[in-house]
Amino acid sequence: MRVLIVTAGSWGDVAPYTGLGLRLRSAGHEVVIATHSRFEEAVTAHGLGFRGLPLDPREELASAAGQGLAKAVSPPVAMARVIRMAREFMPRLTRGVVDAVGQGADVLLGSTLTDPMCSALGEALALPALGVYLQPIEPTAAFPPLVTRARSFGPYGNRVAAQALWTVTDRIFAPAVSALRSELGLAPRKFGGPLGLPRGRVVLHGFSPRVVRRPADWPEGHEVCGYWWPAAAPGWRPDPRLSAFLDAGPPPVFVGFGSFVAADAERLSALVAEALRRARVRGVVQSGWSGLHAEGDDLLTVREVPHDWLFPRTAAVVHHAGAGTTAAGLRAGVPAVPVPVQLDQHFWAARLTALGVAGPPLRYQRLTAPRLAAAIATATGTPALTTRARALAADLAREDGAARVLTALQRLG
Repeated sequence: MRVLIVTAGSWGDVAPYTGLGLRLRSAGHEVVIATHSRFEEAVTAHGLGFRGLPLDPREELASAAGQGLAKAVSPPVAMARVIRMAREFMPRLTRGVVDAVGQGADVLLGSTLTDPMCSALGEALALPALGVYLQPIEPTAAFPPLVTRARSFGPYGNRVAAQALWTVTDRIFAPAVSALRSELGLAPRKFGGPLGLPRGRVVLHGFSPRVVRRPADWPEGHEVCGYWWPAAAPGWRPDPRLSAFLDAGPPPVFVGFGSFVAADAERLSALVAEALRRARVRGVVQSGWSGLHAEGDDLLTVREVPHDWLFPRTAAVVHHAGAGTTAAGLRAGVPAVPVPVQLDQHFWAARLTALGVAGPPLRYQRLTAPRLAAAIATATGTPALTTRARALAADLAREDGAARVLTALQRLG
């Protein structure tokens, strides 16, 4: 079966599908990933097919609109900025998805951001189209919508808040998807539900039920599979300088903000360095898309290092609580210091705290060196956090999230 996985966003929105793609290929499927050209080499290095999508996510996040999103101090402001930013690029992204699907496939697997387009194209071309999401976006009474930063509004309030958010979210997808449906000769679809998608379809979620339990009020066909772990980089070897640093003392604390693009990377770098010194720990700082840099006797800056290799060698991980980095920290069995910046990062940060593997999240917009130092000291000096992190990692190691996707494909015949 020719499987086309279509995903858009940062590397964290792509990496899990490389591991899933390899698993599907090992079962005899031909797998192609359609995503941004920035990630072509990282996809093809694993022997997976590649089809390019427009836009450079790093450039979008570094733009004035992207920086405005990072600085938003409240969910309504953040959502308004997301809408303005997304409505500008959604038509271009939609055209890219059309071109990618037009090159042929037997089944479409669409991520959260691309599923509305994949669903419409699947309907028009009589192709099965399944959702493969990395975030739990379906409305539920079990927890509030991802971007609200709230612990809970109560069962009724959570659902009302989710429906209200969908009304707003429709303003992002409706124009481009409605135009696509018209172009394809499909009947108009009323929005007002999750991404304007038809009910009763299969949506598979690539995170663990131990991290987010499947809500009882989700529709039939919505499954929580377990994590789809990113494929290991073929032939990768650690820089000798990194290996020497790790061998020279106790496990360091990792600090990285992944795909977040800081407006003032120099200030953030200095803040991180000061916090690590205050906490009296060694640190490995990942430069990431912000280009962070902090060096010293007990500080080392690295570029791209596989999290599955580095994180188990650390005492704790400080990160922006993106879905992928959150998963990598849980897999490694080390405590976390979540510093969410925007969107679903607040949800994952709250989950880390609720799971007992992290203290309270630190909001990036209010981050200071003393606050970060105190949180690092808590993470590295609280045995209960380490114990819980190791136990959860052992549970995750027994899961097989990709198997559920294979089963779903087998049902298609």
